[in-house]
Amino acid sequence: MSVALEKSATPDNLVIQSRNKHYSDAQFENRYWMGGDPYATAFFNALSVTFPKGETFFIETLKKYSNRVPPKLKGEIRAFIQQEAVHSREHDCFNEKLEASNYDISRLEAAIGDVMDSIRDMSPINHLVATMCIEHITAILAAEVISNPIHFADADKGQRRLWLWHASEEIEHKGVAYDTWLHATRDWSPVRRWLIRSTFMARISLGFVKNRTKGILDLLAQDGYTGARARWGLFRYALVGPALLRRIFRPWMQFFKPGFHPWDIDDRHLIQLAESKYEAAIMDSETNRLEPVESSKPDQQDRLKKVA
Repeated sequence: MSVALEKSATPDNLVIQSRNKHYSDAQFENRYWMGGDPYATAFFNALSVTFPKGETFFIETLKKYSNRVPPKLKGEIRAFIQQEAVHSREHDCFNEKLEASNYDISRLEAAIGDVMDSIRDMSPINHLVATMCIEHITAILAAEVISNPIHFADADKGQRRLWLWHASEEIEHKGVAYDTWLHATRDWSPVRRWLIRSTFMARISLGFVKNRTKGILDLLAQDGYTGARARWGLFRYALVGPALLRRIFRPWMQFFKPGFHPWDIDDRHLIQLAESKYEAAIMDSETNRLEPVESSKPDQQDRLKKVA
């Protein structure tokens, strides 16, 4: 039996903590809360719809491994679960606001439910590799939206705080699923591990782009943006203007590198940036509309318990 040589690159002094923020009182100041941009707004609205079901699946997956890993990783899994449970709770609230704004998100919810159910039909190790792949995508999205103030410079203040807080915790726990994968496959050869994670990431990536595009176009159509107009607007937002997807292409592809680990890049400074210094970054970019992240009143413990 060949033993894998890959090791975790997670910093020894990394501390993962659930900040248990509450943003249920943050209302949409504008229907297009991303600075009046319907395409940016639809992108993040569609993304939010995926979070409750997706994060519940991630929690289920890592719980299965929590008693099979070393003590340090077990503690990180526990913190990961706490963070993801709060994320799910807060995006449930966000999605309820979408429905209250007369968006029909039922088709988007059904689509993500079908994807999660199809993965659940696979083996537990495939649950883990799928979680690891999706966590990489969310982590690189998180790093981009925090490090580049252009993305949320004009967003509604309350929603900006929600998304930056969420992004900071995605960075903080970005290596947990991967380290669990390394431990679960510790008796595999590096080649076998690389082939399986690369194949899965290719499938996950294609599905992510296809399904998010479909969901975004669905939401845009509800606001009267259809056909070539909608597709060009989305293309311009994602790849030309703010270019959120184009900017994360390189870190997305780094996942396919042999020996890759999420913490090959230590970007913990972005967590602090999101929490306390983002206003200065915005001002440096010649805007002046952002305040530091702060929590709202903790009045939804029951929702956290429901998810966890």
